Amino acid sequence: MDEQRPRNEADEYEMAAAREREREFRDYDDVYTRDDYPEREPQRRESHNNGNPGNSGNNNNNNSRQFRRDRGNNNERQERSERGGNSDRQERPDRPERGEGNQGNSGGQFQKDYIAPSINIAELQTLTMPELSKMAEELGIEGVGALEKHELVFAILKANAEKSGQMYGCGYLEVLPDGFGFLRSANYNYLPCSEDIYLSQSQVKRFALKTGDFVAGQIRTPREKERFFAMLKVETINNDVPERKKHIIPFNSLTPYFPTQRLVLETDPAELSTRVFDLVTPIGRGQRGLIVAPPRTGKTVLMQKVANSIRKNNPDVKLIILLIDERPEEVTDMERSVDAEVVSSTFDEPPERHVQVAEMVVEKAKRMVEYGEHVVILLDSITRLARAYNTLQPHSGKILSGGVDANALHKPKRFFGAARNIEGHGSLTIIATALIDTGSRMDDVIFEEFKGTGNMELHLDRNLADKRIYPAINIEQSGTRKEELLLHPDELQRLWVLRRAVNGVPAPEAMELLIGKLKKIKTNIEFLLTLQV
Repeated sequence: MDEQRPRNEADEYEMAAAREREREFRDYDDVYTRDDYPEREPQRRESHNNGNPGNSGNNNNNNSRQFRRDRGNNNERQERSERGGNSDRQERPDRPERGEGNQGNSGGQFQKDYIAPSINIAELQTLTMPELSKMAEELGIEGVGALEKHELVFAILKANAEKSGQMYGCGYLEVLPDGFGFLRSANYNYLPCSEDIYLSQSQVKRFALKTGDFVAGQIRTPREKERFFAMLKVETINNDVPERKKHIIPFNSLTPYFPTQRLVLETDPAELSTRVFDLVTPIGRGQRGLIVAPPRTGKTVLMQKVANSIRKNNPDVKLIILLIDERPEEVTDMERSVDAEVVSSTFDEPPERHVQVAEMVVEKAKRMVEYGEHVVILLDSITRLARAYNTLQPHSGKILSGGVDANALHKPKRFFGAARNIEGHGSLTIIATALIDTGSRMDDVIFEEFKGTGNMELHLDRNLADKRIYPAINIEQSGTRKEELLLHPDELQRLWVLRRAVNGVPAPEAMELLIGKLKKIKTNIEFLLTLQV
């Protein structure tokens, strides 16, 4: 047996450096991977032991020293380089950069692969199917015609990553009970899909992330035995630097107050529905309102007009329309009629889906309010949302009339109760429809439970709708709490004069009288000035 060579100072340094590199990779956080920092990866060392990389130990060290002696000194190596080098020595091929592939290694040379451009998931999700198909064909993806849109987006992202293209993704975070989360896309109504982006539990804790936060950053493709894209580096949170998130006051710790800043709905003189809405039930930023509607009284059309008015008169307000348990054709009509974000869960979806999309929307709105923004949610309808919660509620043994579980209405009340005006901050306004006279005792019980929780109620009348009098608003039963905080004192006095004038008059006659007056006058202010105080 050969005698072991004693270690010198260079060997000790090399071993210490190797241990340090191993410790860096072992302790490195999962926010970043080796792909982010390729320069930290230990360089591959090839042995010069008779061309056999498998030999090690004493023979390797001795042969290495012999190889260095055979190379000559610096001057001899410089002379060989000036003469053109050793003609019989095979030239070492250039090592490919990270992400560049080996195209057959023809002639012992590495061929550089095509470098794909960076791509963003959010931009892909906004493209149409023909545009996605064209992009997939350029990337060489086969079987495009048999893929769904989300599957096609996933295939494009994966193919682009294989061609060394950087990927960026963004979405609204949904934190699961286990602590980790996924970024959902608003283009898919926050529905779980294959291109969702995974965020680890440590990332969620590090940046104090909550459900509804808008997170953007660099992502990577799924590795072996992984199903989803993963976030490599969080770059922005709610369109701001991640460091600010730690100093944001939570929504529940903000101070709520009555609405003080009015949302004016009056736009066009011929649009009588919003003009009557403004006179009968003025609304403000942070309002919690109910539109009580029997079937076929025009609540959907009224919601569309209210949404368009808010969009036109208040461009700084973020408007979200949430449709729960609605017909698919009504969802399409709402998307085409209103320039706002429309989030839906149709009647053919399970109750779990209704609850998930509603909670995502309200949590997203809370995060926006924490950053000082003003948000308006138009919900149609809170009755069907409460039905979904009642279906998912475990049996408690306490059943109210109509089959409503005693504990089932807590979560929909929490949804509705999130509407508030934040003192010195943003606001969250929720205007929801409540169904009555549907023939279901459960719907009447749900309305009674929500009746006293709002600070604004607008009642639609079936008698007016049967006579084709629109808007079918019952003036006597409708009203706003603390309306004196929204109106000028003189305007408030004149509105009281109007209410005294229609008091005791049947609802159809009162509405016909008011509509007749408004048709002759262009604005509500001019109409109120005609009233004698």
